[in-house]
Amino acid sequence: MNLPTKLTISRIIFTIMIIVLFLFPFYQMNLDFPMWALDLGEVIEIDSRYIIGGILFIVASFTDFLDGYLARKNNQVTDFGKFVDAIADKVLVNSVLIIFAVEGVISPIIPVVIIFRDTIVDSIRMLASNKGVVIAAGKAGKLKTACMMVGLTLVFFYNLPFEIWNIDVATVLLVIATILSIYSGIEYYYNNKKILFAKN
Repeated sequence: MNLPTKLTISRIIFTIMIIVLFLFPFYQMNLDFPMWALDLGEVIEIDSRYIIGGILFIVASFTDFLDGYLARKNNQVTDFGKFVDAIADKVLVNSVLIIFAVEGVISPIIPVVIIFRDTIVDSIRMLASNKGVVIAAGKAGKLKTACMMVGLTLVFFYNLPFEIWNIDVATVLLVIATILSIYSGIEYYYNNKKILFAKN
């Protein structure tokens, strides 16, 4: 197991830590996370779980860049590494989206659309792979990922500093990512429909 693969697996571990942080019933063990009040004209109640989760999310997101960079630089790209990397990416983003939807800080429409699209795209990629065709990520998909990661990071940190000026950049980025997700999903379908309907 090379270093890039270890970094990818660490992303899954960070994701599990975020899931436990938000979903484990710490209150039943009489453990409470500190809350802070931030006065920006309107008082914002800051839950320390979000700050901790945000730090974990940033570190996990950085491993997504680092593992790919090191794998290409050191010629350590493996089929197992690519397989685990795809899983780690989906587990991280989709878990956080679901948690935020459950917490009521984002619309549940966002994770539903993202997961629905990812399921279709992953199925197309799997079918193409079985036929020896590798489908690269398009520009819309890459832009979607960038908007999603920045948007989720801002949600963790209460949309600061933009919240000071009452500009909801976090939600705007997540909506853009959702729209790009739909667009790129349609693009994947039309660019690869010959593969889908090709006779064996």
